[in-house]
Parts: sequence; structure tokens; C-alpha cells
Amino acid sequence: MTVSLLRAATLVCAFALSATAHAADPIKIGVLEDQSGDFAAATIGKVHAIELAAEEINKAGGIAGRQIELVVYDTQSDNNRYQEFMRRVLQRDKVDVVFAGFSSASREAYRPIVNQFDGLAFYNNQYEGGVCDANMIVTGAVPEQQFSTLIPWMMETYGKRVYTIAADYNFGQISAEWVRNIVKENGGEMAGEEFIPLGVSQFSQTIQNIQTAKPDFVVTLLVGAAQASYYEQASSAKVGLPMASSVNVGQGYEHKRFTPPSLANMYVTTNYIEEVDTPAGKAFLEKFHAKYPNEPYVNQEAANSYIAMNLYKQMVERAEGSTNREDLRKVIAQGDVCFDGPSGNVCLDPKSQHMSHTIFLAKVGDDHSISFPKVWENIKPYWLGDAGCDLTQADPSEQYTPSNPPAKQ
Repeated sequence: MTVSLLRAATLVCAFALSATAHAADPIKIGVLEDQSGDFAAATIGKVHAIELAAEEINKAGGIAGRQIELVVYDTQSDNNRYQEFMRRVLQRDKVDVVFAGFSSASREAYRPIVNQFDGLAFYNNQYEGGVCDANMIVTGAVPEQQFSTLIPWMMETYGKRVYTIAADYNFGQISAEWVRNIVKENGGEMAGEEFIPLGVSQFSQTIQNIQTAKPDFVVTLLVGAAQASYYEQASSAKVGLPMASSVNVGQGYEHKRFTPPSLANMYVTTNYIEEVDTPAGKAFLEKFHAKYPNEPYVNQEAANSYIAMNLYKQMVERAEGSTNREDLRKVIAQGDVCFDGPSGNVCLDPKSQHMSHTIFLAKVGDDHSISFPKVWENIKPYWLGDAGCDLTQADPSEQYTPSNPPAKQ
């Protein structure tokens, strides 16, 4: 009897030690972001923001008492590497969650792999909208937050003839569709529309086309270091038209990288840039530069990544320490996963798993200084839910567009 009791006590102690060891295991976060390649200027800050948030959370006791361990890979702006590293972090590294991707092409390259392994990924980027997928949480701004505010304001201010130049892949094509629809809804007309292959850096023909069409303003949806060459070339050619964008300044800080007045009279809708003059924005910028004093610019994607880390912490702790995707989605379904961050209060929408934003209209001056002629408070990511996406009811794992909306449940 005494031997049996001793064995039983030993087993209880062994199980207790095992449970304690498991509880002390780190929460592993995969980070797949471009630290080199065509998009690196816009994305290195995302990695740094994740590192900053991880350091703060770990110093405060971690997530549900567990420390964060980051598993970081440089995807080098290469979609094949996104696929390779996504498989690696989910299969070999056994991460609990992945923060991944800048371009929409990269996201669509890795998204089927996340679904295959039933993982959870945060996409912390402004994008063209439409992803209805329970394995994805999106913290970046979407068209109903950026274009539905920006384009009517530009048309009212400058006129109704619009010319769009966009990167020739899903981001540019779908974003241009949004612009086209909003222009039509507001009684305007498209003076022209061009799709530019990634990697193109010569724009003489495009500039000539714009000058011939004589639009009231140009919508620029150009992506990457090569396409950014347009701005200095257009300035040299004295195009002289107002510009509207959902990506420039807020991502690639072209107003800092290029000589004035290359970006003069550009208007950008963004949920955060380092010039945002609010107490929360200033506090974030100050601690960012304290950790990374040589950071050239703190953009909206850095803010989104920092916010995402804190949202994930809240979700896991409210799920009683579980990192299981379904447990976290039950927390999201309550509709009150919110965070007061660099851009103000933001909340996750349970239907789409996208995030609300305050949207700042940033104007670039002749000297490339930034002013904010308009602010739209607390714009919800309403389009997907209104169109029929409801992840609390069904998971289609699809990307929809205005011309291809989800079927209503």
C-alpha cells in the first residue's frame, strides 16, 4: 500500500512538473517580412515594431505568463520564399501564429498554406480588401476606409475627371476597380487607366498619356522601389496635377526619400504616419526611436504590426492562455477586441476579422511637409460584412471584389 501510494505521488509530481514546464514554454510567433528586396523600405519597420511590442510584452510578464519567442525570416520580396518559409514556420518551427506579408501577391501565395495547416496569420498591411478567411486577421486599412473617403473628397476639391495608374497585380487591379466604381457613383468619369508591371521604372509614355488626357487629378497606386521612379519623372516633366493615393507616403515615405517638390500636392489616406500629431502617435514614435534611433521613417504598417501584437496578446489572455485558433475566434466573435494604440482606438470586426481605423488625410506640401486637412473618425471595415462575408457563420476562405461579392448567407 505504501509503495503504491509512493508511486502515485511520484506520478502526480511528474504530471505537475510536465504541466509547469508546458506552461513556461514560450509563445512562438513567426515573422515573415521583407527585410531585403523591392519592398524592404516599407517593411523593415514592421519587423522592428513587432520586436518592440515583444520586448514590452515580455518585460510586463509575457502573454498569459509565457514569454514571446520570435521566429524571423527574411522573405526578400520573393513570393516563393513566402511559401517556403510559411511551410517551415508551421511544420518545423511549430509557431502559434504568423505575422506575414507586404504585397497582396505575397499574401495570396502563402494563404493556401496557412489554410492547409490550419494556422493563423496576421496580415498587417493596407490592401485592396475582400479576404474572407477565418485563418486570417487583417489589421491594415481597406478600400471603404481609404477610397470611399479619399476619392469623393478629391472630386469635390479638384474635379471629376480621374486618371489611375496602378501596379499590375491583384492589389492594383482591384484597387483600381474600387476607384472606378466610386468615381462613377459620384458622377465623375475616368480620363484614363493604366496598369504598370512591377519592376518598371521608366514612365515617359505614361506621363505623355496623362498630359494628353488632361485629368483633374491622378490616382497613383504604384508599389515598390522601381515604380516610385514615376514621381521624380512626373515632376521633371511638369505634370503639375494633384495626386491621390492609398499607399504612397504611408508605406514608402516617398516624401522623405525624394527631392521636393516631387510629391507636392499628393493626398494620402492613412491610418498612421509619424507626422500624426496626437499624444498616442507621439508616444509611439518616441519609444520606437528610442529602440531604433536610425529608423528612417515609422509608417502605417509599423503601427499596424505593433497593434496586432497587442491584439494577439489580449485574445490569448481572454482565451485563458489558449493559442488555439478556434478559441481565439470565439474571443473575436464577442465584438470587443479593441486596443488604444498609435492611431487611436481600433477594434476587430467579428464578421470579416478586419480592423476599424481613424483615417487621416495627409497632404504633401511643396517642401514635402505634411498637413492633415481632414480626419475621418472610426471608420469600420463594413464592405465585406455588408456584402455577405460572416466568419461567425461560415468560412469560404476566398477573396472577393466589388464585381465578385460573396453570396449572402
